[in-house]
Amino acid sequence: MGVDPGTQVMGYAVIEVCGSRIEVLRYDVINMKALGSNHAVKLKRIFDRMIELIDEFLPDELAIEAPFFGVNVQSMLKLGRAQGVAIAACLSRQIPYVEYAPTRIKQSVTGSGAASKEQVAHMLRQTLTLPPVEKVSTFLDATDALAVAVCHHYQKGNNVQAGGKSWGKFLSENPERLGTSTTTRKKKTPAK
Repeated sequence: MGVDPGTQVMGYAVIEVCGSRIEVLRYDVINMKALGSNHAVKLKRIFDRMIELIDEFLPDELAIEAPFFGVNVQSMLKLGRAQGVAIAACLSRQIPYVEYAPTRIKQSVTGSGAASKEQVAHMLRQTLTLPPVEKVSTFLDATDALAVAVCHHYQKGNNVQAGGKSWGKFLSENPERLGTSTTTRKKKTPAK
């Protein structure tokens, strides 16, 4: 499971890896804009929704984007709390987690640590069969979370440096993924 933390919109994605194939089970967002300015209410919403997702999909691991250093200290603190609550939800279900820097995630998916959100989304659309998302405005937050999950998969020894898979090899083994497929996959019940 991949998470792109946020205090207004938090992206999440669940993937299943079968051999060399990555299947996207779901990618979407937890939207907290309607909850107003009460940060505690937003944190509770993150925790509750993360528990629901964990109980539904039973992920083996959580990968989460590490907070980036910004100018606004208050925003960084709020983002750090949102990330901590997502991690706490996983730990409450004994799921291990790992953090990745934003540049590492972008590098893993696009080959450039300076890639834009749009470039990350484009590469994921080109390489994976993505189920449709309900709202286009939340697409980039959802694909950012998907990038976190995919990055984690490749960082676990499935990348070129480890002598395993690379995006180039993945694409050569799965040429149909280069097209713009609109196929929607049915949700599978993960094995325990």
